[in-house]
Amino acid sequence: MPLKVAIVEDRSEIAEELSRIITRAPDMELACVCRNYRSALARIPEAQPDVVIMDINLPDGSGIQATAHIKRVLPKTEVLILTIYEETDEIFKALEAGASGYLLKRSSSEELLAALRNLSKGEVPMTGEIARKVIQFFHKDKPVSASQSLDDPLTLREIEILQMAARGLSAKEIAAQCGIGVQTVNSHLRSIYDKLHVHSRMEAVNKYFG
Repeated sequence: MPLKVAIVEDRSEIAEELSRIITRAPDMELACVCRNYRSALARIPEAQPDVVIMDINLPDGSGIQATAHIKRVLPKTEVLILTIYEETDEIFKALEAGASGYLLKRSSSEELLAALRNLSKGEVPMTGEIARKVIQFFHKDKPVSASQSLDDPLTLREIEILQMAARGLSAKEIAAQCGIGVQTVNSHLRSIYDKLHVHSRMEAVNKYFG
C-alpha cells in the first residue's frame, strides 16, 4: 500500500514542488493539497492520509492549530511540520499539538522523503539543529532510578525507552542499546501510549517529561 500524503502549504511554488516530489515517489500517493487552514480542516479528514506535511504560517490560521485539530479527528495520522521557523517555542508548540516530526524548508527532497517514510515506521524525523534543541531541552528530564514513585504509570524500562525516544532514536537503535528485539521495543511503546492516553512518541514525551 502506498503512503498517502496530504500537503498543507499556502505558497503555490512550494505546494507544487512538494506535490511533484510526492507523485514521483513510487511508494507514495498524493491525497490532497490544501492552501489554507480552512481547506485543511475540511479536506484532510475526508482524505484520511497517513501523513500530513504541514506549514505553520497559513493565511487564515495556524498550522499548529490545524495539527491539533487533525490529531483529534485522525489520531493515527502523522503530521510532519515543514517550516522556516527554528525558534524553540514554535518547535514545542507544534510537538505539543501532536506533530511527530519537524523539518526546515531548506531540507532536500531526499531528506523529506526519508522523513515521511520514517514517520510511517514510528520514528521521529527532525532537521539536525532542531533535534539538538529538543535534546538540550530533554537533558532536564526525569532520572531513571530505583526510587521511582509508586504512582508512576510507567515501568523503569518504559521510562528508559521513552527517554531514548525523546532523543530521536529509532526503534532499531533503542533495541540495540537495550539488548532487546525491535518488536519488544514497539510493544513497550504501545504500552506507554496506552498508559499515557496518547497516540505518538512526541505526545508521550511531552506529556510525561513536560
